[in-house]
Amino acid sequence: MRLAELSERSGVAIATIKYYLREGLLPSGRRVSATTADYDEDHLRRLRLVRAMIQVGKVPVAAVRKVLEHVDDDSLGRTTRLGAVLWALPQDDGPDEGAEGDADEAVVAARAEVDLLLDMLGWTTARELGALSPVHRSLVVAVATLNRLGYPWDAELMAPYGRLMHQAAVRDLDFVETHPSEKEKVETAVAATILFQPVLRALHRLAQEEESARRYGLS
Repeated sequence: MRLAELSERSGVAIATIKYYLREGLLPSGRRVSATTADYDEDHLRRLRLVRAMIQVGKVPVAAVRKVLEHVDDDSLGRTTRLGAVLWALPQDDGPDEGAEGDADEAVVAARAEVDLLLDMLGWTTARELGALSPVHRSLVVAVATLNRLGYPWDAELMAPYGRLMHQAAVRDLDFVETHPSEKEKVETAVAATILFQPVLRALHRLAQEEESARRYGLS
């Protein structure tokens, strides 16, 4: 397909597509003349992924470029590739990120509870990576912030949520496995991370509303 058709099918303006091409977020098309290139379904799929990251995920262009480098790195095994992609996405460090420090009492206590939680759940990969993982750090900061605000969360309280999240992860990867190529699998994992989280947050709140009405009525 030519650039105009790619724009029409994706709903992305030609000027924006050209910007993504210049920034290296979208691979160049197959050159058919000095001024014309041809694009295929891979370009359309990648374009949709880029738009999801930038528009929905509010991911900066530099971070998008880094994510896509890992998506395209065929030298990595699937677990490493998925991990690198997810680590490259901006992390939610919670409302009190600046207060974190190795000597901070709340952070030390939170890290101990998170590590205990991982042991309880049997999540050995997360336990081994520990402080190397930006996701682990985000959880530690969030728990530390809750503790400072007077809403202490320990491993026992977090464990049921962790088990529910594991069920969600199983469904996520089951969905990823429905795609044929390694690159499509990784792209789908990125899109799911960006696009499904708003859905999961909304479902959580709807479930809270429903359970509240069942317990206490609608009055």
